[in-house]
Amino acid sequence: MNRWVELFIGLILVSLSIYTWGASYQWTEFWNFGNAAWTLLKGGILWAILFAGILFIILGISDLKN
Repeated sequence: MNRWVELFIGLILVSLSIYTWGASYQWTEFWNFGNAAWTLLKGGILWAILFAGILFIILGISDLKN
């Protein structure tokens, strides 16, 4: 994959996950489903997107070095 595309996708994924994380405190009625399993699933998806974004950023930076 192109190094600039990796950096761009990584920055988008990290930005969206951080925005979702911060916005969930303001929209408590929207995110409050009251189910522990659903909360765990939402948290797992958020962390997976965050780490995928960080991985794309690291891959893009390593391609820039070469």
